[in-house]
Amino acid sequence: MNKMVINHLDKLFVTNDAATIVNELEVQHPAAKILVLAGKAQQEEIGDGANLTVSFAGELLQNAEELIRMGLHPSEIIIGYTKSINKTVEILEELVEKGSENMNVRNKDEVISRMRSSVASKQYGQEDKLCPLIAEACIQVCPKNPANFNVDNVRVAKLLGGGLHDSTVVRGMVLKTDAVGTIKRVEKAKVAVFAGGVDTTATETKGTVLIHNAEQLENYAKTEEAKVEELIKAVADSGAKVIVSGAAVGEMALHFCERYKLMVLKISSKFELRRFCRTTGAVGLLKLSQPDQDDLGYVDSVSVEEIGGARVTIVKNEQGGNSVSTVVLRGSTDSILDDLERAVDDGVNAYKGRIRIVPGAAATEIELARRLKEFSFKETGLDQYAIAKFAESFEMIPKTLAENAGLNAIEIISSLYAEHASGNTKVGIDLDEGVCKDISTMNIWDLHITKFFALKYAADAACTVLRVDQIIMAKPAGGPKPPPAGMDED
Repeated sequence: MNKMVINHLDKLFVTNDAATIVNELEVQHPAAKILVLAGKAQQEEIGDGANLTVSFAGELLQNAEELIRMGLHPSEIIIGYTKSINKTVEILEELVEKGSENMNVRNKDEVISRMRSSVASKQYGQEDKLCPLIAEACIQVCPKNPANFNVDNVRVAKLLGGGLHDSTVVRGMVLKTDAVGTIKRVEKAKVAVFAGGVDTTATETKGTVLIHNAEQLENYAKTEEAKVEELIKAVADSGAKVIVSGAAVGEMALHFCERYKLMVLKISSKFELRRFCRTTGAVGLLKLSQPDQDDLGYVDSVSVEEIGGARVTIVKNEQGGNSVSTVVLRGSTDSILDDLERAVDDGVNAYKGRIRIVPGAAATEIELARRLKEFSFKETGLDQYAIAKFAESFEMIPKTLAENAGLNAIEIISSLYAEHASGNTKVGIDLDEGVCKDISTMNIWDLHITKFFALKYAADAACTVLRVDQIIMAKPAGGPKPPPAGMDED
């Protein structure tokens, strides 16, 4: 189910991505802020699973409240929760699918099976269209050693119009700007990148020029032209066919670029400029001057194309330095595109955290709950109640899944427990048919690393909140504000 979030700037988000929702909320309560921090840590560390972190921590705290009402002391609950999370990590290790660690990161089908569940959680029903796109983009930019995979190398370009089925993957970059000037297409060209812009530079010192007659005025204007031409000619002579500017492109400079048949692109974002340099292997130069051969980059083709009414520049680089690929997403509204982008983001992060997998569709959670319950019976102290509650908290996941799909949660959970008790540890929920099924037949897998960190962060956050016995507000809440420094009281 989606949430509609309207942030303090009145921007509308329609999403079910917990990280976005939590980021946009202005949380005031100090204890709730700790959970928000846990969710953000998960998002930055793994890139997926913030929902599990925040929801599970909330569930742990709710159950802790019941335990405190029963008369347990928070320190006993903390001891119980700490024992539980350590036991959980052990059990989670045993649930990892055998043989999943030797996955071929270049095999598209294997990659798709790994990222399906994390994409489907954001875009249910669209995962079969999105996953092949994301997988293709990831495999293109995967270096020789997959451990060095950089998430930032898979870019997303969002273009309005069309539908998801029009989305494509481009090897290289897609810039959402048109080329400056009239040359719109160049193939197999060298590229010079000037970060400081392509224009006549103003001098550092101020000077006054006395001009006595018209002839001198004419010569004065001509020298400026000759200087610009000399600079542009030097760039053209170095073999560059494309000039990329990081700032404004002067009119006179553009005129000479046209004369020397140079294509001019303007990229105002310096991050985008860096990525462009990464894609082409160019070195960004500070001011307009003759570039060395080593500073020039290379592109297979730069072309301006029109996609759905928007003009975009597509920079393709099929051979070496193929370190950036772009998923071009199409959709009818901005909020759909934003949500698709989040799904792509999760898919790419799943590729990074790939390899070891555990059963998805709440199969892992129910198994953890069952094994922890058994573990709690073996404990003798008061912390056994805390461990039992920790185990119970896992039921939130199948319960939420069942409720979102409009099924009867209590029936589903009890039949899951029954299946797991008889030894079928891989039975999860099939939301389409509303029954419990073996998930290995449905191919729903979650990443071990996502679960591992989410549960760890959630338990840590819950324990941190439980360790607090008083909230002391140092500043007066809503009281009169002191006057700004340097102003009189009156």
